[in-house]
Amino acid sequence: MADTGQEGVSKGEGYAVSNLSELGDGPGFRKIRTPLGVTAFGANGIVLPPGYETGSHYHDKQEELYFLHKGKIAIEFGDGAVYELGPGGIAWVDASTHRKVRNLSDSEEAVYVVVGAKDGYVGRDGRMPEGETNPR
Repeated sequence: MADTGQEGVSKGEGYAVSNLSELGDGPGFRKIRTPLGVTAFGANGIVLPPGYETGSHYHDKQEELYFLHKGKIAIEFGDGAVYELGPGGIAWVDASTHRKVRNLSDSEEAVYVVVGAKDGYVGRDGRMPEGETNPR
């Protein structure tokens, strides 16, 4: 088994593994970046209680990608557009765009992950280790 860098996080040479439930309890933020050692982008899990609505916010620099894992949310943008997302739903938001999220359920939590970054995509740079071949 790999070395544990923090309770609920297993770390090895160049990787870390955990579960969102290991990174916090109850509603609110689950910081992902620091416990796992991510340095290239921000990452948070958010657990919204039933019926809860976040405040509106925007960023100076980082764009964000939202991925809904569980529940049903409405995401509202600064232009008044509102979109409903179910499990597997995704939304990209530019830094300066105002956004807020509302849990549409009166009885269940909504769980989503937000990844934020700036300065763009690095392009396809994956390679196979020497001696490896594509599985068929």
